[in-house]
Amino acid sequence: MTVHDKQECSMAAVCDVCGKGPGFGHNVPWSKKKTNRRWDPNIQRVRAVVNGAHKRLNVCTGCLKAGRVER
Repeated sequence: MTVHDKQECSMAAVCDVCGKGPGFGHNVPWSKKKTNRRWDPNIQRVRAVVNGAHKRLNVCTGCLKAGRVER
């Protein structure tokens, strides 16, 4: 999957308001054998007002707390 494909497809772990997506890194145990892992943002499915109409959006809790979404 190329970068353009990722932008076009809708993913459940991406905020529709700010575009925040998963972060990637490693699990590092005591033996220092790294394995890949990812941190997903806290995404909530909310009913929001968009251009005067109600619409279901995937919104991160940071945007909800900041008031970037009108419910």
